[in-house]
Amino acid sequence: MSRTVLSTHVLDTSTGRPAYGIFVELYKKKDDSWVLWHNTATSSDGRVQFPFSEQSMAPGTYKLKFNVEDYYKQMDKKTLYPFVEIVFNTSEGEHYHIPLLLTPYGYSTYRGS
Repeated sequence: MSRTVLSTHVLDTSTGRPAYGIFVELYKKKDDSWVLWHNTATSSDGRVQFPFSEQSMAPGTYKLKFNVEDYYKQMDKKTLYPFVEIVFNTSEGEHYHIPLLLTPYGYSTYRGS
């Protein structure tokens, strides 16, 4: 069985807990536009394991879009960012874990393992 090539994990550092139920969209860049490729929501532990293998996810430029505003509205909190977009490049034979560390007024990301 092929190893999945993309996953993410969202942690709300203002609460110290995983961010559950954030709607996440995955886009692939094609020419000069973005094509929606997949959408889902973070699990109870704030994670998404996308159902793509090396054979189904070609190298290229991708974008993860996290709907942050709806997440904070559920907690009756305001946020500066209605959504967060992370654009990244992939190459063949690699696994990409793209975590998002989130607060209502800031965020950070990095390439995880």
